Amino acid sequence: MHHAAYVFDAYGTLFDVHAAVRRHAGEIGPDGQLLSEIWRAKQLEYSWVRTLMGAYADFWQLTEQALDFALRKVPSADPGLKARLLEAYWQLDCYPEVPAVLKALKASGAKLAILSNGSPEMLQAAVKSAALDQILDDVFSVDEIKRFKTDPSVYDMVVTGWRLYPEAVSFQSSNRWDVAGATRFGFRTVWINRTDQPDEYRDFPPGLILPSLEGLLADV
Repeated sequence: MHHAAYVFDAYGTLFDVHAAVRRHAGEIGPDGQLLSEIWRAKQLEYSWVRTLMGAYADFWQLTEQALDFALRKVPSADPGLKARLLEAYWQLDCYPEVPAVLKALKASGAKLAILSNGSPEMLQAAVKSAALDQILDDVFSVDEIKRFKTDPSVYDMVVTGWRLYPEAVSFQSSNRWDVAGATRFGFRTVWINRTDQPDEYRDFPPGLILPSLEGLLADV
């Protein structure tokens, strides 16, 4: 079913969050994957905890703090790589299918946007690096409201900004917790389960589960 708007989470959905570590895999050594997984897990944990505390710090600060923790947790990784890993995070690779899928959805007449925890500067750099700036209609950052997903006010940014009912929006995320939050808000949700993870939050099920964004082309 075609929707008026397709809104995408950024990190893990459009952009590969593990690309920064992979870019320096030779220097990091055999614990690179572990380092990347800890970095990502702490980045998200810090966003949830700060929202619950009402103590906002932008996502770039949390990304740096999470990397500090990961480097301490994985002593085999050289802490001297910190600056280069952070620099790489500004230009994460997008997944291979992303440009073609977004162009096809745009050609169908749908509006396209990102809705992300990322800071405006992070998102602008990632979007420009992936050459998506001419395809997207908008980029919504939680920095505007100083609360992270899955706070309902985050999802409300889209319907308020675009004057749409929630059911007119198809929301895509690779993060199951994000899909749960968007489902609870009232969006049609699509879980992009790239790594075949088991389902959770079953009381807030996605409308559709896909292994990549390519399945969205059935909507066109």
